[in-house]
Amino acid sequence: MTPQDRIQYLRDQLHYHNYKYYVEANPEISDSEYDRLMQELIDLERQYPELITPDSPTQRVGERPTGGFETVIHTVPMMSLDNTYSETDLREFDARVRRFLKGQPAEYVVELKIDGVAVTLKYEQGRFVQGATRGDGTRGDDITQNLRTIRAIPLKLTEPVNIEVRGEVYYPRDAFAALNHQREEEGLPTFANPRNTAAGTLKMLDSKVVASRPLSIFCYAVANTSDFTTHYEVLERLKLLGFKVNPHYKRCATIDEVIAYANIWREKRHQLNYDTDGMVVKVNDLRQQAALGSTAKSPRWAIAYKFPAETAITQIESIALQVGRLGTITPVANCTPVFLAGTTVKRASLHNEDEIQRKDIRERDWVEIEKAGEIIPQVVRVLVDRRPPDSQPFIFPTHCPVCKSKLVKTEGEVAIRCVNVECPAQIKERIVHFAQRRAMNIEGLGVMLVDQLVEKGLIKNVADLYYLKLEDLITLERMGQKSSQNLLESLENSKSNPISRLIFGLGIRFVGQKAAQTLATQFKSIPALQQASIEDLQEIPDIGSVMAGSIVEFFQNEQNQRLIQRLGAAGVSLSDPDDEADPQPQIFAGKTIVLTGTLASFTRAQAAQQIEERGGRVSSSVSKKTDFVLAGENPGSKYDKAIKLGIPILSEAEFLEMLNTN
Repeated sequence: MTPQDRIQYLRDQLHYHNYKYYVEANPEISDSEYDRLMQELIDLERQYPELITPDSPTQRVGERPTGGFETVIHTVPMMSLDNTYSETDLREFDARVRRFLKGQPAEYVVELKIDGVAVTLKYEQGRFVQGATRGDGTRGDDITQNLRTIRAIPLKLTEPVNIEVRGEVYYPRDAFAALNHQREEEGLPTFANPRNTAAGTLKMLDSKVVASRPLSIFCYAVANTSDFTTHYEVLERLKLLGFKVNPHYKRCATIDEVIAYANIWREKRHQLNYDTDGMVVKVNDLRQQAALGSTAKSPRWAIAYKFPAETAITQIESIALQVGRLGTITPVANCTPVFLAGTTVKRASLHNEDEIQRKDIRERDWVEIEKAGEIIPQVVRVLVDRRPPDSQPFIFPTHCPVCKSKLVKTEGEVAIRCVNVECPAQIKERIVHFAQRRAMNIEGLGVMLVDQLVEKGLIKNVADLYYLKLEDLITLERMGQKSSQNLLESLENSKSNPISRLIFGLGIRFVGQKAAQTLATQFKSIPALQQASIEDLQEIPDIGSVMAGSIVEFFQNEQNQRLIQRLGAAGVSLSDPDDEADPQPQIFAGKTIVLTGTLASFTRAQAAQQIEERGGRVSSSVSKKTDFVLAGENPGSKYDKAIKLGIPILSEAEFLEMLNTN
């Protein structure tokens, strides 16, 4: 097989498995096997850069930010739909259709109306060449590079057709909730709803950031329908070509069937992992669509039936101020319990001081609430006519509600923060964050126990955890001999965690898990990271000026410096174990080695680690640039190719001998 043939084979395999995973949600291979195929393709394309094509799976993420977005003029305008909000309006739509068609029977296709961002995707000879936003319907922004990062968008179709497809990009609900949770941990403002987040993500100039967010898409139409007879046929054809089509569409013979189906989804939509705010009703027959035509803005053959907004009326009993682990003060409305969108709501977000003032929200106000993106309850409006006559505007405090320290509002930020690092509320939140599974993973250290430890003065910071004694713990509520010993054992085990967990656990503002791992890889130890300047940090990919400034500020703080010293004195590892060991002799420095067959003494991953620790590079494919092939039992085609190219073969015994040679 020639390199070109192998590259094409790998691309076809990766396109297929992308479809199985991101469109059908039915993967056939493991993540590691997928990664192996991708790595082999990356290696081959590096060797043969002249064979790289835009539809290659390796080209989903661009190497550098774009300088802006070019304007695209749509070949067929992307029209908006008229909206309707009642069954009566739907029946009037049906009557207009039948009147225009002079009594011809009209069949409809009903689809979920996805609350996302409309885009158009252009393919030439089955290859994705351009993608754009809807814009004003006539022209939009060229966001091809960002759309390439969305795995549910095929870069190559199952057939070499020329086609322009319309779709709706959306942010899955669970991923949106996880994103907001991560932003809270990093001290960043949370996003309001999935749709706006999807829109903002698509307009980012750095496609690597776009790729880090799990956007998806449902495709629902083509720009030119001349090759089809019905809209239902269009949807079926899109699926065959490899597009992700929402499965919940139905042909309905009458408007009564349309209304019945819409009412089913009015109730069931809360079970979905994406936002939908209604149903789209389209005349199925494309000839009838052409006969019906369009107004200046909207087609006469389609209409959007919007679900009534799910809101509820309740009273704000009080406004509480929460202090986060980074000192951010978040106002929350404690409400009279009310049932909304499938759950009982007792609290609603008020976001910040500016939002309270803008809406003039007060304690004892009657308010209308809804779930933003059907996730976060928030106040929509105040029912001023029901406001108590002695009501007073809510005055945001000037001092922390917990420690009474003066609150600070940094220029350019909306958030108001308590900057006292010894604030009890922050201490509790920081310790809970430090102990969580993704940080130091201290089992048995829950919120209630942290409350007791702080309130009894046993701990004031995370370092104090490692100085707790059995006699301190067994006196606490629900802490017997066994549970106290288990906690001490878990604390002892956490001392040897990788430093990426410690960096994340320290709760440095703007530093999440990914950034913590990047910092650990770059600096190898906490002392080295403490010495880094803003300039040093900004040279690292994905570390911007704001995060760099926050890191330097954290480690320059004298209290934090003492905290690190006490952690180290308690035996908490401040550098990774691999970095403390004697360096391995670099016997494979500059060498490229390929593994094939089954090894008796190592797994593939273990053998690769041994090679990389000694300066070598492991490749997944054999080429003229390969220095050795390490062959175990039952070697495959890589062994044959190595023999053909005259590349030295290492047996496992020879490999072991080399490892044991200094």
